[in-house]
Amino acid sequence: MSIIDTDSARARRIWLAHLRQELLSPVNALLGYAEILHEEASRKERPEILPDMNRILGAARDLAGKVDRLVDGDRAKSPPGSAAATQEQELRHELRTPLNAIKGYGEMVREDVANFATGSLRADLDRLLVAATDLLLRLDRIVRFSVDVEQTSLASDQTGAVIVSDLLRSLGPVRHETNTVTETGSILVVDDIEANRDLLSRRLTHDGHRVASVAGGQQALQALADDEFDLVLLDLMMPDINGFDVLVRMKADERLRRIPVIMITALAETESAVRCIEAGAEDYLPKPFDPILLRARINACLHKKRWRDREQKYLRRIENETAKFERLLLTILPRRVIGRLNQGEAMIADRFEGVSVLFADLVGFTEHSARVTPAAMVEYLNRLFSEFDALARELGVEKIKTIGDAYMAVAGLPDPNPDPLAAIAKMALGMIDRLGRVNSHFGWPLQIRIGIHSGPVVAGIIGAHRFIYDVWGDTVNVASRLEAYSLPNRIHVSQDIARHLVGRFALEPRGSIDVKGKGKLETFFLSRI
Repeated sequence: MSIIDTDSARARRIWLAHLRQELLSPVNALLGYAEILHEEASRKERPEILPDMNRILGAARDLAGKVDRLVDGDRAKSPPGSAAATQEQELRHELRTPLNAIKGYGEMVREDVANFATGSLRADLDRLLVAATDLLLRLDRIVRFSVDVEQTSLASDQTGAVIVSDLLRSLGPVRHETNTVTETGSILVVDDIEANRDLLSRRLTHDGHRVASVAGGQQALQALADDEFDLVLLDLMMPDINGFDVLVRMKADERLRRIPVIMITALAETESAVRCIEAGAEDYLPKPFDPILLRARINACLHKKRWRDREQKYLRRIENETAKFERLLLTILPRRVIGRLNQGEAMIADRFEGVSVLFADLVGFTEHSARVTPAAMVEYLNRLFSEFDALARELGVEKIKTIGDAYMAVAGLPDPNPDPLAAIAKMALGMIDRLGRVNSHFGWPLQIRIGIHSGPVVAGIIGAHRFIYDVWGDTVNVASRLEAYSLPNRIHVSQDIARHLVGRFALEPRGSIDVKGKGKLETFFLSRI
């Protein structure tokens, strides 16, 4: 057969499918209206119209049955010439008979119910009659299947001609060559009949797939546990575990549920197909199957699986990048503040009462750093501040920032601390200990000054680029001054701090210092008891 003949036959098949649709739609509508009207007449006990409603419903069912038989046949093989014309005439007569009955009885019922029928009954009767009249007017064109497709489309249905030509252009020709496989993968064939397994395996291997085959459901589950597959061709009827149960077990398994499954079975009934699709099957193909159709469905399944695999890979990558970003963000902002930002808060600024603030500064760092390499200086600070960060996490203290060789931390914000004064005191003592450890490792002689004060503060985020979480207020200024007036390796605290920590830590009076904006303050040095 030539390509032109093939295209012409294909165009005719598409044209006939379009005409079948035009015939089925109004017939189904007629049957639906007839059933609704019959049900309403029966429910409202209208014996005077029920006989005619029975006749309308019977005619509608007769019409639907004739149309079903018509569309189930191969109209592309209709006889040509005068024989086709005779067949068309007979078909028109067969369809007109129940249509005329529907229309005639419907008009009589409409007259009978004109005075007492509800609005819905009259409306449905009108719809029934409109549908019947419209189908009668269009019947000649719909049934004319002996005329050449191109002549029919040009002479009587320009809309249908456009539909057919557009569909042909969109679908393109079907290629029957065996070298058109675009996706290959690892396929498991499950069938209890050896000949079926052999036939499928040979075809799939010829198409470039890696194929494994098993004879039953239990072997299939074992194979799936032992190996990775991209697709399963699963027979429904098997003696040990049927294909449906294998499918259900696969979809219940986290590792197997994403593997597409095509059910292949000789059980040609709709309910089985529906149950399998509902259970998660990708497709359902009755035996005997068309090899070209099977190849197309396998390609489609493998293609979708490749995209799903890529999607899962990208999602994992996004999750990993998100986790990495969140870990990085946690080095800059407190976890609670990150949560508020993720919820959409644009401005974060809060007032906290009773916050303990610590400032620390390395003594002699500037002079010593001038005598070492930049790499050595950065390595030292990184090691020291990492020790301070770890200590803060242990004690529930929040690091705020570092500025050069200075370190700032607080206790009591943004998460509450049951004893912020004790936590910040332990932080200060631990910082002196860890500085000694780092000095021993590097052989450096540096010391540290620390100042602590407690009181109300304001905390929030500043900046849009390289933003930071910072703390402000008089409490912060006093803690900074206490650090500046401290001595090497000493912890300088205010009188308020000393009053709350007396008895738990050793406190040595320092005397008074003049703090800008505060005047004279009595201060103490804090140490372990």
